[in-house]
Amino acid sequence: MSAVPVPVPPHRWLIPVLVVVLSLVVGGGLLAREVYRAPEVRLDTVLGLPASSARPLGEQPGPGTVELTPDAAQHPQHDVVERLLQTYFDAINTRDYDQWKVTVTRDRIQAKPRPAWLNDYKTTKDGSILVYRIDAVAEADMRVLLGFTSTQDASDAPDELPGASCVHWRLSLPLTKESGNWKVDTVAGYAPPEVDAC
Repeated sequence: MSAVPVPVPPHRWLIPVLVVVLSLVVGGGLLAREVYRAPEVRLDTVLGLPASSARPLGEQPGPGTVELTPDAAQHPQHDVVERLLQTYFDAINTRDYDQWKVTVTRDRIQAKPRPAWLNDYKTTKDGSILVYRIDAVAEADMRVLLGFTSTQDASDAPDELPGASCVHWRLSLPLTKESGNWKVDTVAGYAPPEVDAC
């Protein structure tokens, strides 16, 4: 008398099949996430020089118009940042302290009263302004990675490059919301700017 095989209930194979399918789905999702993930850019990443680095010295600092890289232009606040920085640099280039005050925080105004500001920027001209990246740090804080070129009398050169009449700057500029408006904040406590002579 031979043994009669007992039929295997169909639901018994369901659990191993589901485990395999779920493993494939999770593994595929993790792989896709790695493949399509945007590259991380740290705030202290060394940035390339702005396009002004190729200009002859006589054409420095270049145009005073704020421009954005495609990456920066994708940020939801890019229009606000562009307008704010345009007003900020225009104020410096026209020596308009009152206009500059509209773009910065109260702390920055206190740190740079009118006589000191006018003395610091009396021969400065900024141009070739390029926003590389805009990063949200908190709901009311952003960091803007930018590069620009400044020209000034050699006697007014920044402390970082004494005697330089043309300087390429790369820095992380903090923006914060104050009284409902975005403002350029003080940079104390952040990574120091990178500077190179033209």
